[in-house]
Amino acid sequence: MARVVRFHQHGGPEVLRIENIEVPAPGPGEVQIRVRALGLNRAEVLLRSGSYIETPVFPSGLGLEAAGTVEAVGEGVDGFVPGDAVSIVPPVSMVRWPAYGERATYPAELVVKHPPSLGWEAAAAVWMQYLTAYGALIDIARLGRGDFVVLTAASSSVGLAAIQIANRVGAVPIAVTRTSGKKPALLEAGAAHVIASTEEDLEVRLTDITAPEGVRVVFDPIGGPIFEPLAAAMARGGILIEYGGLSPEPTPFPLFSVLSKSLTLRGYLVHEIVGDPARLEAAKAFILDGLASGALKPIIARTFPFEQIVEAHRFLETNEQFGKIVVTV
Repeated sequence: MARVVRFHQHGGPEVLRIENIEVPAPGPGEVQIRVRALGLNRAEVLLRSGSYIETPVFPSGLGLEAAGTVEAVGEGVDGFVPGDAVSIVPPVSMVRWPAYGERATYPAELVVKHPPSLGWEAAAAVWMQYLTAYGALIDIARLGRGDFVVLTAASSSVGLAAIQIANRVGAVPIAVTRTSGKKPALLEAGAAHVIASTEEDLEVRLTDITAPEGVRVVFDPIGGPIFEPLAAAMARGGILIEYGGLSPEPTPFPLFSVLSKSLTLRGYLVHEIVGDPARLEAAKAFILDGLASGALKPIIARTFPFEQIVEAHRFLETNEQFGKIVVTV
């Protein structure tokens, strides 16, 4: 028996319940871990509220990131023994492989031995943010030295990971946030420039910063009206990678910017990296090397105990955090 978080209907944070259930032993090719910490993600809010790309079967578990020690291994699994410190690459389905619980089971290929210098909280905050940013910036956009890259929702865990990855390859990260309140923290986190989109003219500021080259890469989870000024400031042959849809407003298609500059607009989910073994191995190598060198360092906004999972989700929905929210188990 183990305590796990489940929900029996869609709704707000209050639908989350901690329940005692029997957790089966790991099957062939699987690894079961004793969870020490969980990383929270916006996708879990969407699943809980009924607006995610995946449909739960009630009662449903949830969660995409965990770190802990190996409890047991299934038949055919090599390279792991009980007691190993590991963290989890987010699975394609959190309904099938939920993380929120004292024990969680995963396919062995999603289990990673992380650098021993990481504590449990940092280890639980690694894979979603760095894989998401790596897949877009390095795997797809081939971001390199001197490239201007615009990162919207920059104070999110993925935005902060993208700043670190851009700096690691010598690119110039331009952080976009709603107000100037988080500007000092974003500069300290490595942003070369910070733009407050509700206080400044986004297109004018981007043009001033990047002229005459323009922005080669945009990495955006918002959509909505921001599309037009972003596209207008882009360089010829630039690429805009969209990985979310946080704006409640319609997203205009920036037709004339796309035509005149031969822009690429690219939809992206981290699943395409996780689901491709070769790309995933390249991503793991890049991220583990960065963690070991200190070039990549997870930023933790706040931690909550497991018993306060409802409060943790409420805080996640305030959008006040700077970095990752972690729950300790």
